[in-house]
Amino acid sequence: MGGPGDPPAGTPEGTPNGGEDEYRSVVFDESFVRAARLQEFSAQERMVDHARAVRRRPALPRALSRQAVILVVLIAVAFGTAIYMGVRHPYQTPAAKRPEPLRMTVIPLAPRGRVPGSKSVEELYEHSPAAQFPVGAGGINLPAARRTSHFSDSQVMAALTTAKDYLVESSLDPDVLTGGSARSVRILLDPEQLDQFDRSFSNPVADGRHAATGWLVRFDPTRTALADKHVRTQGTLRAVETDKNTLEVTSDHTFVYALRPVGEGGGGDTAEGAGADGAKASLFTVRRELHFRFDRDDLRMHQTELLVSATQAGPLACAGDATSHLRPLLAGQRAKGGGPAGTDPYATGDATALCGSLAESAQPSLSPS
Repeated sequence: MGGPGDPPAGTPEGTPNGGEDEYRSVVFDESFVRAARLQEFSAQERMVDHARAVRRRPALPRALSRQAVILVVLIAVAFGTAIYMGVRHPYQTPAAKRPEPLRMTVIPLAPRGRVPGSKSVEELYEHSPAAQFPVGAGGINLPAARRTSHFSDSQVMAALTTAKDYLVESSLDPDVLTGGSARSVRILLDPEQLDQFDRSFSNPVADGRHAATGWLVRFDPTRTALADKHVRTQGTLRAVETDKNTLEVTSDHTFVYALRPVGEGGGGDTAEGAGADGAKASLFTVRRELHFRFDRDDLRMHQTELLVSATQAGPLACAGDATSHLRPLLAGQRAKGGGPAGTDPYATGDATALCGSLAESAQPSLSPS
């Protein structure tokens, strides 16, 4: 029978005393186990006295500071981009042409005899080449707007519409025609041409650059009044693309005005027989050929650059000054003999004076009364 310390099955074979001596230092006897004090920590004690099972995350302030830096950088980039786009917006084109000064000619057409007159404006028109002309803006027809290589059909239409508006304001507006404000014409021009426009009215000169009558049609209000506000008009408009940034519109229109003298006699030093037919009305014809240019800014702003203005107007006296106002020869008047005022080829600054003769076929063919 084995002793109290032997295993129940006896001592394993081949091992002295079952290997008890080898593990004696780690085997506790019964008296040691009974004498051991057992203690279980409460939940509160485990939380206080023992280390946490999960490691704390890094402190938040460092993460927040990194995000703040990123946010500041993004704001700075957005602010810088806004400033750059404001200084150089995407619609600007470095190749845009700088507006040129308007080149203008105003050619008086002198009648060969007395100017026909009638108390009936309708009779004048009926017996003139303007008998079938439409009235007012109805005679300024827009052609079909077709897209070009670099401009859409809507952009071509915008150019044509602006050109028509300029013709209406500068050739048909009764206030402009009678020497009133020219603001409605001015606001349609490219800002780069406004200085030239203003100088043409403040100090008109026959130099091919600064005649008010090169920009618009207006009569001397001290001598001439409109006998009929319904101007007869006929002509054409044509738009072409000259390069990838520029559209050009050419207009060629004839305007026919019914005029009468202001007060009795209404003539002047440039005519003979002034007031011979009293307050009869007469016709005055103006042919205007204008050349407009548009860049993309002009199309967006509804404005234009006027490049060339060629005006033929009559009946006028060749020796008269047509830079500030047109001074028509009215019913019963006759142009004085002689041609235009003398031209000095050695003088600089002024353009050579030009004058033409108004054909008999351009006048109303009235039967003698």
